[in-house]
Amino acid sequence: MRRLIFKSLLAFILLFEVTVGFSRVIVNDSVDSVKLLKPRSDEVYHFSGDEQIHTVNNYLRNSVKTRVVDHGGRPVEDYPVCFRKVSAPAEVSGFSLHDTLVYTDSSGLAATRVKLGDKPGQYEIAAFLHGSAEDHFLVYRFYAREKNWGFFVIVGLLGGLGLFLLGMTMMSEGMRSAAGGRMRSVLSHLTHNKLVAVGVGTLLTTIIQSSSASTVMLVSFVHSKLMKFRQTLGIILGAGIGTTITAQVIAFNLTNYALLMIGVGFILNFFIQSQRVKYIGRIILGFGVLFYGMHVMSQSMEPLQNHSPFINVMLKLETPLIGILAGALFTALIQSSSAFIGIMITLAVQGLLTVEASVPLILGANVGTSATALLASINTSNEARKVAIAHTAAKVFGVLLFIWWIPGFVDLIRGISFIEGNAPVNPDALKSTPRQIANAHTLFNVVMALILFPFMDHFARLIDGLIKEKEEQEKPAFRTVYLDRNVLRSSAPLALNLAKEEVLRMGNIVEEMLRHVIPPFFERDASQLDYIEQKEKEVNFLRDRIKDYLLRISRQDIEEERVNEAFQLIYTVKEFEQIADTISVNIAQKARSWCSSDLEFSEEGKQEIADYHTRALKQLSRAVDVLREVNLEKAKQMKKKYKKYRNMALELEKQHYERLKEEVSKSVTSSKTHLELLSLLKIINERATNIARILLKWSEKV
Repeated sequence: MRRLIFKSLLAFILLFEVTVGFSRVIVNDSVDSVKLLKPRSDEVYHFSGDEQIHTVNNYLRNSVKTRVVDHGGRPVEDYPVCFRKVSAPAEVSGFSLHDTLVYTDSSGLAATRVKLGDKPGQYEIAAFLHGSAEDHFLVYRFYAREKNWGFFVIVGLLGGLGLFLLGMTMMSEGMRSAAGGRMRSVLSHLTHNKLVAVGVGTLLTTIIQSSSASTVMLVSFVHSKLMKFRQTLGIILGAGIGTTITAQVIAFNLTNYALLMIGVGFILNFFIQSQRVKYIGRIILGFGVLFYGMHVMSQSMEPLQNHSPFINVMLKLETPLIGILAGALFTALIQSSSAFIGIMITLAVQGLLTVEASVPLILGANVGTSATALLASINTSNEARKVAIAHTAAKVFGVLLFIWWIPGFVDLIRGISFIEGNAPVNPDALKSTPRQIANAHTLFNVVMALILFPFMDHFARLIDGLIKEKEEQEKPAFRTVYLDRNVLRSSAPLALNLAKEEVLRMGNIVEEMLRHVIPPFFERDASQLDYIEQKEKEVNFLRDRIKDYLLRISRQDIEEERVNEAFQLIYTVKEFEQIADTISVNIAQKARSWCSSDLEFSEEGKQEIADYHTRALKQLSRAVDVLREVNLEKAKQMKKKYKKYRNMALELEKQHYERLKEEVSKSVTSSKTHLELLSLLKIINERATNIARILLKWSEKV
């Protein structure tokens, strides 16, 4: 119907022109001997002027051109060509043509300038040979945008990127929560088997969705002396592979199902009581938000499809050095190679990014992702800095290896993108640029892992040689060893693991205090009491730091089991701190007074105090072991031991009173101190046992 109306309009125009008359007359047989073409140029984009996009009330950047040629393809000079408006948005004004009748030049070209109207939308004009039949015409289409279209492109990109990153975060949190405590035990199961380490790195990064976060954790663990630098090399290689899994999923381009995933994920997360199902719902919800963010970015970038400056920039990215630098810089800014690959896939969906341009960007993204670990390694130990340097060196080595082979690598990617398992698939879909981008990202990291894996020991020695031991600087009086805010921000379960290690260190300090506080009563040497006083200050320091760290963890959006564990550790810290107070404030002060006096215990009294002191030390040591191993059986045994030690204290007091009845002089003069020591050691036994009680209590809740 539209074509019929259009032909009728042209017929009317021709009839009008014939009626009015023109200075030149073109006979039908001469019209039939020539034809119109839209000229093309490999050097000028939109050379014919067709399909241009510009803002309202502006002339198009390129003139609209048509070429008149004869049947031999030779240009025809001085031939009249008519241009007419065909369609425009409703109620438009300002839409005009500079010339409506133009004669061709020596190259057969006739051109006119077009001014768009004041309404956004599609505009059309027609070019036809003067005096021709109605079938001899060409249609040119243009698109007008609002003046502030660039603002909406930026807003759409930022909003879409925000949704994309939010989806990744939700998906990562869901996976980490579903993994639960098992992820925390990953490190404890590490062996010196390099292949196992690669597998652990792949699994860890798949769960947390970020090789940068994995490497930051490794920096923290090495700095905290939970791991050795050489143990991290296999995990680093595995992390590179793990981060490509997200890109493979994104490449399926499930944006049509994004809202469905959001709906299903919302229902599972908010209406189902099962905690495990909630975690799965959060994962699905994260995927939905991620793909919806890609959809928003894709829609926002549609105006860029015909924006010449942007297209020229994208073409320049095919230059390897420019592409690598751009990929590295952008990935370093957003601190996520997965997010950057997602943006690349979105550009590819819109046809704005070629495989040739994407490969340098992928190489740059793999270098840029190491920036986060480098920043995290500032002010850390040499061993921790080696982790960040090794991660960066491996990525740079990979780029230097592939940069000379980019054309061949592109051909290889195009070849393997047909192979997607045994199931019947659509070859055109698998041959698409998004899938090729994901495959290139995966292949790069897998090849790098295969190349470096046999030479990990040599690579470690190289890094050791690059990072020399620095001179020991004066350390602060007190410091935490395991607490790390980088891990606190990236993984609450792993932060709990670090907090527990710090609590165990605190327990060991309290144990040392108890070991050194009784000998001054027997040896009359007060020098150890200064050591105890200093350690008590350190315990108070650790109490404040650990408590603050654990409260920060509990305020995060974590499952109830992790919150309970955080409070369990806070109660344990409280017990350790009160034991330290009992040692330093009560026992140590009595020891100072004792050392300056001439009082003595009887031999039997010495033996009783020493024996009960040993029992208190054992009970405190058991408490530390129970905390470390989460051993419920040993916790129950501690409760039985406490009853035995409580009865033992009563028996020792009875024996002391027997000596008082016999008027043993040393027992009489030391009676007050003797009984107070037994009472204080019994309190220490009780508080150590409370640590086991706390564990048993929270275990019953779970």
